[in-house]
Amino acid sequence: MSIMRASLIMASGTVFSRFLGIIRAILLAATIGVTTNAADAFGVANQLPNNVYAIIVGGVLNAVLVPQLVRARLHLDGGKAYIDRLLTLAIVIFGSITVLTTVSAPLLVSLYTNGWSSDQLALATAFAYWCLPQLFFYGLYSLLGEVLNAKSKFGPYMWAPVLNNIVAIIGMAAFIWQFGLDPTGQQTVGEWTQSQIAWLAGSATLGVASQAIILLVFWKRMGLSFTFNFSWRGVGLGPAMRTASWTLGMLLVTQIGGIVQTAVASSAIEGRASIGSTIAIASVAAMSIAWLIFMLPHSVATVSIATAYFTRMSIHAMEKKFDELKTDLVDGLRTISMISVLATTGLIVLAYPISRVFVGEIPSAIALGNVVIAMVVGLLPFSYVFMIQRAFYSLEDTKTPFLFTIVQVGVNIVGSILVGLLVSDIWIVVALSLVTSGSIMVQSLLAFILFKKNFGSLGHGQLTWATTKFAFAAVAAGFIGFALLQAMGGARPGAFPVLNVLAASLTCLLIGSVIGVIYIALLKLFKVREVDILLGPLLRLLKR
Repeated sequence: MSIMRASLIMASGTVFSRFLGIIRAILLAATIGVTTNAADAFGVANQLPNNVYAIIVGGVLNAVLVPQLVRARLHLDGGKAYIDRLLTLAIVIFGSITVLTTVSAPLLVSLYTNGWSSDQLALATAFAYWCLPQLFFYGLYSLLGEVLNAKSKFGPYMWAPVLNNIVAIIGMAAFIWQFGLDPTGQQTVGEWTQSQIAWLAGSATLGVASQAIILLVFWKRMGLSFTFNFSWRGVGLGPAMRTASWTLGMLLVTQIGGIVQTAVASSAIEGRASIGSTIAIASVAAMSIAWLIFMLPHSVATVSIATAYFTRMSIHAMEKKFDELKTDLVDGLRTISMISVLATTGLIVLAYPISRVFVGEIPSAIALGNVVIAMVVGLLPFSYVFMIQRAFYSLEDTKTPFLFTIVQVGVNIVGSILVGLLVSDIWIVVALSLVTSGSIMVQSLLAFILFKKNFGSLGHGQLTWATTKFAFAAVAAGFIGFALLQAMGGARPGAFPVLNVLAASLTCLLIGSVIGVIYIALLKLFKVREVDILLGPLLRLLKR
């Protein structure tokens, strides 16, 4: 299977999943709002397992599993003993961590918040007791999926989240049917009942559990089986654990950075009582939705492309074909750059109409849109870091990603503290997002420098020149899209682009299509080869 075809299969699942995820987020915003205290309480609780999951997928499991599983193929049993022992060990570890973190829910919530009332802390803690078991199922999903990826079966891993979103949407619809909608926070945090908490947070956890368990069906279809095996000696788990040690360290420092940033973001709610209804203050919930919007192009394009290249880079690393590995890395970076530059432009131009799709009130949409703009500035370097990390992991080097991540987290922590001390409540989350974007830019630059130092040049001139052409085409397309948006009224109250959810959706579809067509046309004019490489498999797939 070609890289582009594998990427398109994964991207198709991600697109559908993200579409359902957007519907889920819209329902959640309609149910408990975006700039309300209840939304922030649920946002903190549901973010706890997601923070760890992001590190699990981006770090420990990706760093360890795929390269080790590729090597395990050479065993006489095809790697079954290795998989059984590794999976058994991981289940024990994830189970233990899940129990420990769930018991520690009150402590974790207090770490991630600042200046909250006792009622809001109690609500967030109650949500956390229901949400934290997601950790175990996220870990199981990642383990089962990475085994499939290592065998070049990429589709199930990307399609399983579709079931997660379906289950969560059904659960949220049941919540709305029983308890109604409260997007402006008329119900105080102290009035939430145990039934409301269980339906909202419990359905979210049930969705994650279904996402993991469905992968067992695909295991069975492939003839894979799992048997608990606690004999962890003599099968080669030692190298995997040594490889993971640096990534576990990266997990720790990243979590510290996340704690500081979320605590500063949560302090923004203190200003809500002192302002009028014409202004909304973004806090944790708005940051979570902005992250969802930010991750849409990253998940569809970068993750799909990088996952497909990762297995191939791991094979090249095992075979000592380092020039071919670097060629794969550059090809992946160029394709990712082409898509990320377009996505950045589109999200900046359409930030307010996109936000209006998620929230029903103009002040909240403006607040969310500001956060989106600040966050997507870092989309391209974030995608670069993701791909370069995979190259390091394929070479079983987890120490170097640990080093450039420490720098990023350090910059983020210092910047977040300064934001908390110097920035007014209304701009805190926007400033935090800008700090994050800036720290990721530093991380990306350092990642390139360290890769060159350790493994030789990537031929940066090709990548730089290609990215320059992408940026020029995107700016030109974005300028036309912005002019069209202003001609339609922009984000002024009562203007069509932010009039209601339908109008905002149509605006995004229209202007997004215009930007995309102009961008592709300009790249074709510039004879950018990635356009044909990307569109070729897609066109053949559509013909079929």
